[in-house]
Amino acid sequence: MASFISVPLKKTYEVDLVKPLRTFIQNTFSQANPDDYNQALADFNKLRNTTVVKSVDKHESALDVLYRYYDQLVAIENKLPIAENQIRVQFKWRDAFDEGSFLGGKRNLAIASGAYEKVCMLFNIASLQSQIAAIQNHESNDGMKLTVKFFQQACGIYGHLKDIVLSHVQQDPTPDLNPDTLSALSAIMLAQAQESIYRKATQDKMKEGTIAKLAYQTSELYADAMKLMQLGSIRDLWPKEWLPIVGMKQAAFHGMAEFYQSCVAQQAKTYGEEIARLQHAQELLNASQSRGGAIFTFRQEQGRVQRALEQAKKDNDFIYHDKIPDLKSLPSIGKAVVAKPAPLPQPMSSRFSDLFEKIVPLPVHEALTAFENRKSQIVAMESGRLREATQLINSVLASLNLPAALEDLAGERVPQSLMDKAGQIQELGGLAKIDQLMSDLPDLLNRNREILTESMKALDDEERSDQQLKEQFKERWSRTASSALTRPMRDEANKYKSILDTAIQADHIVKEKYNTHKNAIALLSKPKAELESTLPAASAAASLQGSDVVKRLRELIEQVNTIKAERDVIESEVKDAKFDMSAKFFAALAQDGIINEEAISASELERQYSPLREQVSDSIHRQEIVLSQIQNANTEFCTAKSSNQTGVQRETMLKDLAAGFDSFMELKANLEEGTKFYNDLTPLLVRLQTKINDFCFARKTEKDELMADLQKAIVNTPSQAPPVAPRYQGGPGQQSTPATTAVSEATTPDASRPTPAPRGGPPPRPPPPTTSAALAPGGAPAAGNAASASAPQAPTAAATPSLPYAMNPGQPGQMQAPYGQPGGGYPGAATGPGWQPPYPSYPGQGYPTPQMPAGYNPYNPYMGYQQTGPGYPAQHGYPPQQQPGQGPYPPQGQQGYPPYPGYPPQQQGPPQAGYPYPGYPQQGQQYR
Repeated sequence: MASFISVPLKKTYEVDLVKPLRTFIQNTFSQANPDDYNQALADFNKLRNTTVVKSVDKHESALDVLYRYYDQLVAIENKLPIAENQIRVQFKWRDAFDEGSFLGGKRNLAIASGAYEKVCMLFNIASLQSQIAAIQNHESNDGMKLTVKFFQQACGIYGHLKDIVLSHVQQDPTPDLNPDTLSALSAIMLAQAQESIYRKATQDKMKEGTIAKLAYQTSELYADAMKLMQLGSIRDLWPKEWLPIVGMKQAAFHGMAEFYQSCVAQQAKTYGEEIARLQHAQELLNASQSRGGAIFTFRQEQGRVQRALEQAKKDNDFIYHDKIPDLKSLPSIGKAVVAKPAPLPQPMSSRFSDLFEKIVPLPVHEALTAFENRKSQIVAMESGRLREATQLINSVLASLNLPAALEDLAGERVPQSLMDKAGQIQELGGLAKIDQLMSDLPDLLNRNREILTESMKALDDEERSDQQLKEQFKERWSRTASSALTRPMRDEANKYKSILDTAIQADHIVKEKYNTHKNAIALLSKPKAELESTLPAASAAASLQGSDVVKRLRELIEQVNTIKAERDVIESEVKDAKFDMSAKFFAALAQDGIINEEAISASELERQYSPLREQVSDSIHRQEIVLSQIQNANTEFCTAKSSNQTGVQRETMLKDLAAGFDSFMELKANLEEGTKFYNDLTPLLVRLQTKINDFCFARKTEKDELMADLQKAIVNTPSQAPPVAPRYQGGPGQQSTPATTAVSEATTPDASRPTPAPRGGPPPRPPPPTTSAALAPGGAPAAGNAASASAPQAPTAAATPSLPYAMNPGQPGQMQAPYGQPGGGYPGAATGPGWQPPYPSYPGQGYPTPQMPAGYNPYNPYMGYQQTGPGYPAQHGYPPQQQPGQGPYPPQGQQGYPPYPGYPPQQQGPPQAGYPYPGYPQQGQQYR
């Protein structure tokens, strides 16, 4: 039965996707209603949580759930970007090869990145594919086809991850996502796919030459996988049975390739070649058995090769007598490259549907926003040109007292045009309306300024806190710096600050204009009787009503009114121009993958606004001509009136009132626009403030988690090893100088004389006698105590601990007794005259002395046994300590490994570093 390797899954933790995604939709897509996406958000969150549960099922239905969640991640990548400075969702994943402990694994990585979530999901998809492929019925045709399909898809996914993981994960990934690890996993999956094809070929009884090439390619792929698995950076990562399986299969499939090629030689009647290949096949299968040990799965093939070799030798000895050639002289078998990595499909699930189809991709949304900004600039510029021209013509006519000077020729008390203007001002609220708008404006400004100030202060406080922690913990504070994450929000806040500064300057200009024309506006706001009484007496220039100059002035003023009416229509067309840019931006994104918004917008805006710009320019040019004619005609009119001096004061006031009307209309429009501007700016600033507050809260939560992890790491950091004991504190058999001997005698109690008891405590205990466990049979000292036998006066290791106790802080100069004895300084130790140990361990106190094995040392890491000689592991049944980087081979008693069959013998002894199993291909060698 085939023994396939399946990759374990990465474990993750549930997260809440609804709240951060909904907040982003509300803050970013101003025209979208977040309530319309409640169901889609709930379905997306449920889909993610289902992947956590269903991934344990080794079935295609569970695989489809992973497919659909990954496809949804890809679909929202350009719509709802999950990142540290966008939608902040912390995804925490555990290393797949970290078996962990009761409370979970230690190798975790948490990143607020949708790209990291995609990488982990792809890893789990490939791993689940390998698990499903491994449990198929490999005896059936459908099961074998499904196995080949999933192994090839898993190979393609691991290979794809190897190329993208470092660009998608900006931090050091966990070991399972290391590019070397992914390369090895991809190679294993490809080799297993080739093996499945080989087994399918043997079931279908294809030609022996074809099967031999399939087997040889399988062996080559397993050899490649074995080399990648033994890289120093990842060698200790794999489960203990993986390397034996891969090494076993590499040799076994090489052997089966030689076997099937021997069948080809038999058919070609080259019996010597047949025997040579069968002998080589037998050697390879024996090496495979040595590598695999208990997991060897080629016993049936091994027996088949053995029987074929015996029969071939028998036939050749008795019938053919063909010469057996040297193995190196045989032709190469050749390779049949059938298994290949499968490309990554898009979408992966046939049942996928985008839950957020109505939301345009963020590049399209940003392009539309940028286009609207460009359009607004053009509208503002062209409307500004028209308004400036209209203001110019109004100011010129007001300075000339036109058309009021022409109407005053009839001798009316108040000119009709002025009465119309006064009535219009009164209908619009008069001076009280302007005062109200002026008083509201500072409050609106202060509200916006406070929101912006609080937002900037929150960012400053968060960055200051992060900087302080970075200076405190230095390289251990591994999270991204706040300055790198807050740059877009600071840029946005600075943009709003610049807008507010410009608005403040505009408010000052409006206020100055208001102060200049306040009296004229107040007079126009009064009733007709008060206005008439305020004006000076009418002039006596009625004789000029029928003159040519008056007629020409009236015609020119009519042209001015026509120009003004045309401008209203042009301005309306400029503001209401319609564009369908979504389709154009979508097409550009689908074709090129990016949107060149500037080029597309400039082309479309030029096409639409070019005729309107020409109309604006023509209107301004005609106005210049008409104003020149009005000034010339008015000069003649003034000359005709110059003989009458009684109307000079009246004409000056009429000019002021006309200018006051124009100023009222302009002030009202400016103040209403300012009020609307501040009211529209407030929700934008509130959105920015919400975004900043959410960011600061997420950073605070992340800071708290990271602080907790750092505290755990500091608490769990092992203390430094104790210093090496001086030679005078060593065990029996060590040499001591006279000086150290004197110190030892002064500080170590002698077994031949009692130790004086501390004052106030019980008398000292006699030293325990030498136990029988410390002696070899017959009363001789044990091998581990040979040095003690030669120096009978020295205390034994069992009688006197080799490590000294600390000094007793209560009685200077005395050694502190061990825990459980009088005077012991450990917490809970009993002291005083009436103290008795709870578990006596000396003779005569009612409890037998425990029998300790020879060489017992309580400070030895191997269950209290000392290594007393070369035979220690065999004597006491405890294996020697495994050295770092050393594999589990060879078995006990075996010296070295057999050489790879058919090739120059290797050196005897331990295996070379990096290739611990017998017969593994060495670096730079090519085996057939």
